Amino acid sequence: MPASGYSLRAQFVETLTVIKRPDVPLWVVLRNTLAVVLPLGAGLATGYPEVGLSVGAGALDTMFSDQPGPYRQRMRRLLLAALAAGLAALLGFTIGGQLLPMLLATAAFGFCGGMLVVFGTDAARVGMTSMILLVIAAATPISSKNALLASGLITCGGLLLTLFAVAAWPLQRYRPERHALAEVYAGLAALARQPNQDDHANLALTDAMTSLQHTLLGRDRAHGRAMEAFAVLLELAERIRLELMALPELHAGPAEHARYRDAAARVLEDVAHALENGEPPHQAEQALAALHHDVQAESGRSAGTGWLASHLRALDGQLAAAVRNANWAGSRGELRAAAAETQLPRSLQSGSARAMLRANLTPRSVAFRHAVRMAVCLSAALLVSRLLALPHGYWLPMTTAIVLRPDFSATFNFGLLRVVGTVLGLVLTTALLHFTPHSPWAHLALMALLCMVFRWLANAHYGIAVAALTGTVVILLAFEGVDSGVAVTDRVINTALGCGMAMLAYLAWPTWERGRTHGALAEMLDAYAGYLRALAQPEQGEAQRETRSLARTARSNALASLERMRAEPGTPQTLLELARTLFANGNRLVRTAMALEALGDEPATRPAAVNAFVATCANAVQLAAVALRERRAPDALPDLRALQQSLLATLRQADSHPEAESLIRLSDRLTDNIDTLAHVLRRAYPAPADA
Repeated sequence: MPASGYSLRAQFVETLTVIKRPDVPLWVVLRNTLAVVLPLGAGLATGYPEVGLSVGAGALDTMFSDQPGPYRQRMRRLLLAALAAGLAALLGFTIGGQLLPMLLATAAFGFCGGMLVVFGTDAARVGMTSMILLVIAAATPISSKNALLASGLITCGGLLLTLFAVAAWPLQRYRPERHALAEVYAGLAALARQPNQDDHANLALTDAMTSLQHTLLGRDRAHGRAMEAFAVLLELAERIRLELMALPELHAGPAEHARYRDAAARVLEDVAHALENGEPPHQAEQALAALHHDVQAESGRSAGTGWLASHLRALDGQLAAAVRNANWAGSRGELRAAAAETQLPRSLQSGSARAMLRANLTPRSVAFRHAVRMAVCLSAALLVSRLLALPHGYWLPMTTAIVLRPDFSATFNFGLLRVVGTVLGLVLTTALLHFTPHSPWAHLALMALLCMVFRWLANAHYGIAVAALTGTVVILLAFEGVDSGVAVTDRVINTALGCGMAMLAYLAWPTWERGRTHGALAEMLDAYAGYLRALAQPEQGEAQRETRSLARTARSNALASLERMRAEPGTPQTLLELARTLFANGNRLVRTAMALEALGDEPATRPAAVNAFVATCANAVQLAAVALRERRAPDALPDLRALQQSLLATLRQADSHPEAESLIRLSDRLTDNIDTLAHVLRRAYPAPADA
């Protein structure tokens, strides 16, 4: 195998310099900061700073469970985080002075917290929060009575943050849903303005639509008329996207093509604005009237029979429905959707928690390996801190719990940024405290500012966020009488040790993404095959919607796997190029499939020969997925080119079909897409005779 294209220096520089766009709304930053600062301020004002510290610490530790989503989902997530934090703190306060019970507790919390990655990022955050509170509380063991009181105050901090997070529920019940829909319609507007496909914009839109589907149709969705209107807007977004994907096939003149796209984009932008602000879509209605004029003019030129005219009429109708439903997308919603439209497809519903855990209790599971690493590393970090009697030694296992991740890239990035951020925080906090007046209220205001920076930038640049967090924690501890200079120095030492232990634990029993990328790409091809198979049955509209959603999710998973593999050392360059090529050609395939679906408004009119050809293509993609999973050249595939030529002759004989030429072009593209995938696999895994 050729040498890897991985560069430690390049990865180091990229980790330190790449700053993402902050994605946390200002009101979330403010309410999270208030939940931390207000209890401490009240404690200072009433002479009970210890009570305020405990409540503020509970809010700080559960802060990152305040994530976007329906209010019901947000409340459930925050309540779970607050309860887990309180129970972990109670256990730590109670047995923290006994080494052996604490080692058993850290092993149990580490394993259980690590296994929670099975249920996604939100559950993993709850596990990490409980581990952090366990080791922090264990540093100051107290009596059972006091432990119960202190852990109760920490839980109250989480409950206060929950209250702030859902306080707008009665007044703005549907704001999370409206914002999610607005993001999707803004993405559709950007897609409409693109003369060619932009993979980055398509990826952002794909992720937004996947998130929207779970926001609107998941188990935590709200109910009522407005939610029914939201569900209709979601389905319209899917149909509008399909029509926009088909626009390049219209073969209109460049100026005419650009005019149609721009008119559709203006309508979509105005719909997004109305949804974002909860306003009636008056501007969208005006933009829609202009589009109506263009559609009627095109219909007159082609006597209403051309493909351009028929698809512009379809797009016009979908945009009109979107404008109409945007007017109802709120507490005044009037549209009643059928029950089937407001249920998450069975194929997208998660199975039982017990079944998911049982399936992952094997060394082959990424979650299981991560859980074992976490249990061992967390216990070892606690043992080292106790044996060496490190000052503020709880930072060592706490850092380990934060840094150790299921994949190498995240572990490396979080470890590096945490060390750099802590050192930067040392310098920053020292300078700020030097110039700040020596007043508790001035220090509280400075802590509030640093907490806001931490919350706002945590997802944009973790290193800068950690620098702000360092200052926040140091000032918080200063209210307990801990010297700020000593606290920060101890934090740097323990942070460096914790990051080193986390990296060693990962390298000792790694889970390299290069061993999983084949499976992720094969699952993507499986999903594409299922989508094509559903398209071969045009009357099965529900199956097409379900398989399209599954294909979108599989594509996102494959891209995430590819990015993780790219950031790993030792990845063979040939494997990286194979994965990139398969992913790119898979994108071409699914775009062709979506353009084909956009032609399926009248299932009864599609020739049977077309459906048979699409079904054969689905079987060919399935064979390619099996070959990729088994890392071999695909078995003898159907001669798609010969079948496509036969289809071409059939369609041209039936030239009365209004979309015959379009179907011919799409069948040619589909054949080329699949033949290219097969060629890439045969080149990567040549048969023995060819080798």
